Amino acid sequence: MSKVPAYRPSSTSVVGRRRRKYTVRLWSVRHARLLEWVYNLLADLLLELHPLWKLIGYKRVEAPIVVIERISKGFLFDCRMCGQCVLSSTGMSCPMNCPKLLRNGPCGGVRANGNCEVEPDMPCVWTQAWQGSQKMKNGGNIENVQLPHDQSLNGSSSWLRATAERAREKEEREKQERQKQAPEDQS
Repeated sequence: MSKVPAYRPSSTSVVGRRRRKYTVRLWSVRHARLLEWVYNLLADLLLELHPLWKLIGYKRVEAPIVVIERISKGFLFDCRMCGQCVLSSTGMSCPMNCPKLLRNGPCGGVRANGNCEVEPDMPCVWTQAWQGSQKMKNGGNIENVQLPHDQSLNGSSSWLRATAERAREKEEREKQERQKQAPEDQS
């Protein structure tokens, strides 16, 4: 039988995430501009590797990429591997760390000190997101409404999903440019 303390200070959380769990996450928000640059660099690299991913097969590549993504994003952002990463839109603060899993802004219970209503010793994910977005080049993306979380994507690679989407958009643009040039060449 566990002992219940006779007195629990109001500043401690029943859930009790340890501060060290989110210390690096807070560092990531403070350095959002640098991480945005690194994130964009990685996205460009993954896009350049798209022909390789396509040749090998995205399903085969996903397992090793998920391991790398889980370790790196887990350390930097306390990532939950939701498969629908929006870090570049939320000031490098992962909304999946919100105890209420809110993806489009804070709840009405943010404390006066900026901490979470559910976990009083943890800074609100969304106040951190706002601060991080103000440091980013594309900080206005925080105002974009995020779609509801698709639970079926949990544990999958958002990096590969974003790469495949960017590659599809790039191929469509190139196809449209070729179609525009074709009538000009015929005349």
